[in-house]
Amino acid sequence: MAVRWAVGAGSSWACGLLGWARPERWLASGSLFPLSCIHTSTSLQKFGKWEKKNRIVYPPQLPGEPRRPAEIYHCRREIKYSKDKMWYLAKLIKGMSIDQALAQLEFSDKKGAKVIKEVLLEAQEMAVRNHNVEFKSNLHIAESVTGRGRYVKQIRYHGKGMFGIMKIVRCHYFVKLVEGPPPPPEPPRTGFDQAKEYVQHLRSRTLVNTL
Repeated sequence: MAVRWAVGAGSSWACGLLGWARPERWLASGSLFPLSCIHTSTSLQKFGKWEKKNRIVYPPQLPGEPRRPAEIYHCRREIKYSKDKMWYLAKLIKGMSIDQALAQLEFSDKKGAKVIKEVLLEAQEMAVRNHNVEFKSNLHIAESVTGRGRYVKQIRYHGKGMFGIMKIVRCHYFVKLVEGPPPPPEPPRTGFDQAKEYVQHLRSRTLVNTL
């Protein structure tokens, strides 16, 4: 009798434990991982080196020192576009004000122009929301560069058992906005100026294993 009671108590305890630890208590609908092991806060989001520059904290400025302009770093990664085609658009808007750059991209029929315009609008919104920029038009593009993304090779099938290699290219786009009007453009360098720089470079070099 005591053995039957112990077996019955043990089975009821096991059933209660399994009922408490049923999967729907720990798993979300359509999820394969327990909710208790998933950290959903923003502190674990991955940031690249370019985005981390937004977290730079400068020391307090001295009295009478001119105000340090705000700097906004923004990017978009893995764009399905060639980095060489994106380079022309990136260099087109470098040094322009934000309004002038958006106007230039508005009338460009290239696919990359639409992507860069979206990135600039996102960076402009970030400047007002997170970097205490008063006027969103008081920004200029200090840096505008592209980078190579992930390249994937695939097979393109031809007739008669032949095939070729097809590349699916992607690129990154990085932009830096600085508060204030754009600086004046640099004067164009002549061939004589470039020749002087080249001669100066030759004279300042160090020759190893010589007297």
